[in-house]
Amino acid sequence: MNKICELFGIQYPVIQGGMIWCSGWQLVSAVSNAGGLGLIGAGSMYPDVLREQIRKTKSATDKPFGVNVPLLYPNIDEIMQIIVDEGVGIVFTSAGNPKSWTHFLHENGIKVAHVVSNSKFAVKAEAAGVDAIVAEGFEAGGHNGREESTTMVLIPAVRKVTNKPLIAAGGISSGRAMLAAQILGADGVQIGSRFVASEESSAHENFKQAIISAQEGDTNLVLKKLVPVRLLRNDFAKQIELAEAEGKTSAELAQLLGRGRAKLGMFAGNISEGELEIGQASALIDNILPVKTIFRGIIEEYDMVKDSFKNEPFF
Repeated sequence: MNKICELFGIQYPVIQGGMIWCSGWQLVSAVSNAGGLGLIGAGSMYPDVLREQIRKTKSATDKPFGVNVPLLYPNIDEIMQIIVDEGVGIVFTSAGNPKSWTHFLHENGIKVAHVVSNSKFAVKAEAAGVDAIVAEGFEAGGHNGREESTTMVLIPAVRKVTNKPLIAAGGISSGRAMLAAQILGADGVQIGSRFVASEESSAHENFKQAIISAQEGDTNLVLKKLVPVRLLRNDFAKQIELAEAEGKTSAELAQLLGRGRAKLGMFAGNISEGELEIGQASALIDNILPVKTIFRGIIEEYDMVKDSFKNEPFF
């Protein structure tokens, strides 16, 4: 049996990224009901909102689901306690040291996956005792690694240093990409951008339309002096790029970023002045579909392409 399916009790080794402002209960439950693993994006939620989202997800699915927790966010103690109190069985951690919470989560019967951007952090995550590792390449949307390693390089590099169940993330939006990740050494995939452009995503319709209009080169990795993040180019992103080109300090960049920029863009729909976090795969997405349709298309394409290689080898 597939390692990821066995670990999380799911039908297909497909994880939905726990993306801020996009991963509410409707998206999460739809992915889990389709046979994957939905993740609530706790990074954009106050503790009471997270509790409500967990309860709504439970009412909409009897399948496994989890919560993605960026460890750099405030109220982390309260967030983790809510996850325990509400009986969530799976947590994906990111943006911090997995040692700080893995033992606590394990003590409460929770399985832990941690997101890394290089093989060095993968070794540290394994030493921390995580159950699975997510290796996220440069193509991914949102917060990203400073190394700028692409998924095609990162997955085999991480596979060399760990035997832990490995999930590939970054630039994956199709069955073909899923098969490619498997060939490179991954046991499963995490998909973000494709699920943002779904009917069930909590992203604003303006943001969804911006995603399906995006072309190659319309995203860029910025804010490398702070926390690198991949954004869809708009007026705000251009302001950031100009400030970086002028050599602004980290403090000046933080001031320009301000507060609430991500909510303004992705949730409130201001596609000019908001922060629009999305991956390079946006260039491959040209429609907004129900999760069930997206999921079925990915699995069917995976099966079709995998079968085709049996009859049509490269040489």
